[in-house]
Amino acid sequence: MQLNLTRPLLFFDIESTGLNIPEDSIVELSFVKVFPDGEERVKTWRIKPWDYVRNCQRKMNPEASMVNGIKDEDLTGCPTFFELADEIASWLQDSDLAGFNSAKFDLPMLAEEFERVKLAGKDLHVDLHAPLMVDVQNIFHTMEPRNLRAAYRFYCGGEDFENAHSAEADTLATYEVLKAQLDRYKEPDKYREQVLKNDVTALASFVGKKYVDFSGHLIRDDKGEIFINFGKHKGKTARKVWEDEPSYFAWIQQGSFTLDTKAQFAKLEEQYKRERLAAKWNNGRLF
Repeated sequence: MQLNLTRPLLFFDIESTGLNIPEDSIVELSFVKVFPDGEERVKTWRIKPWDYVRNCQRKMNPEASMVNGIKDEDLTGCPTFFELADEIASWLQDSDLAGFNSAKFDLPMLAEEFERVKLAGKDLHVDLHAPLMVDVQNIFHTMEPRNLRAAYRFYCGGEDFENAHSAEADTLATYEVLKAQLDRYKEPDKYREQVLKNDVTALASFVGKKYVDFSGHLIRDDKGEIFINFGKHKGKTARKVWEDEPSYFAWIQQGSFTLDTKAQFAKLEEQYKRERLAAKWNNGRLF
């Protein structure tokens, strides 16, 4: 089944130096951009992982190298994310996003790289919170709990795909799995009433919790209220925490959190300050 799109859907996958988003970097990034008319474009970059604080190449975690097969010497001659950021941003333009487990790792890591190059002086306007995000893994785990290789075997003919854990192979496999999922779940059966609608908005709903930041430290409920989702204030509204303990927001800015998490806390703090100032001004007018 072909995707029913009203705007491009960009499938993506990354390989990285490790799994610690604030401390690691992207070393391989692959895009498969699918257009409403069915056109498909594929682009893959090898990227030199750069430490902007120490001004040097970031080292591969040996465990990551064992998974993706990428070594430090494979990356020394590659461009940095800073050098590629404009080209990568142009691929993202006017597109919704799709990936396999990308909402929890790939998307936060991509956002972190963009925030780093902005701090390093590049003028970019990329908002990765704006596009819809279709996480094929969430659909898969809802329908048939497995991993990507099992998903490909299950939905796409029973054979493993070649070069698993290379960014391009994983990205292309994810695209094929989503199309096969749409074919398989288009009608209910006696074991499953739920169907899969060929619509990006419906597919994106499988992401689940409404995280405000990609790392999930802030979460939004159905009424739009934002809550702290970790640590000693878990379950409290961000507004209440700011009112009772404003130093907590300063602690976030100094802590080992992703730049995106820090940015979302800063936006909330600025919003709460504006609202408090507006309330005082209105009260002054009343009296």
